[in-house]
Amino acid sequence: MKIARLGEQGREIPVVIATDSAGTEISYDARPVTATIDGAFLAGGGIAALREAVDNGTLPVLENATELRIGSPIARPNNVVCIGMNYAAHAAESGALPPTIPVVFLKPNNTVAGPFDAAPIPPLSAKYDWEVELGVVIGREVSYLSTLAEAADAVAGYVIANDLSEREYQIPGAAGQWTKGKSLPKSTPLGPWLVPAGDVDENGLQLKSWVNGEPRQDSNTADLIFDVPTIIHHLSQYMVLEPGDVVLTGTPEGVALSGRFPYIQDGDVVEVEIDGLGRQRQEFFRTGTDAANTTAQEA
Repeated sequence: MKIARLGEQGREIPVVIATDSAGTEISYDARPVTATIDGAFLAGGGIAALREAVDNGTLPVLENATELRIGSPIARPNNVVCIGMNYAAHAAESGALPPTIPVVFLKPNNTVAGPFDAAPIPPLSAKYDWEVELGVVIGREVSYLSTLAEAADAVAGYVIANDLSEREYQIPGAAGQWTKGKSLPKSTPLGPWLVPAGDVDENGLQLKSWVNGEPRQDSNTADLIFDVPTIIHHLSQYMVLEPGDVVLTGTPEGVALSGRFPYIQDGDVVEVEIDGLGRQRQEFFRTGTDAANTTAQEA
């Protein structure tokens, strides 16, 4: 089962995608069960309710599903929590040693975008970078968890994410700050689907990315330094995770920061994919050049 939100931005329809007895995927309108896919839906047993509705045949088919824009499968999570340097090879290409405890940072929730939305390059950006990542969607409020089993039980499902990052803002010099480099508009495309945790083995998923059709990243979540339960347990010692929050688990090697590839340019197309979680495609465009010129003149 896959859960999606389809339609124009701000007016997305909740949809469940399931396979019928003939093996054909059908998109069903989930509005008889819920108005949207958010934390309250997840915490209230929404995934189980959707399964029951599909099994009972009580959801209408959404006839025009293929014609609709695909939005983020989660309606604006309260928090987007990220883990950095969680693949040893990526840490190495970034010039860092593999961490011994999780590296944690936050992204604003207004960076979340649909998986096929046009993607703006910031007007002053010279080093905009891609990062395919496994995203974990939290299903219930958690704090100070005692065991890894409790942490695993808190996961509602999984999504694919592209953690777009401006490296010049993020890293070098006195003003380099991860928050600045990770907070740009539409820099967290999610989806196309949320896949329930019971339908995914998160420990062996292949992650890939391409730029203009050329391969960039090709790795597996088996190579994570900190696995999903460890991440959730660790985060719960420092913050309250709420239903609908999204945790990004880190990216493997193969990004532009490595020096092996050019950074994203105007007109580039970036695609990212994770087994079973779907594929994204963003076409990039330079935005706000007039504002950038004004800022440069004032500096």
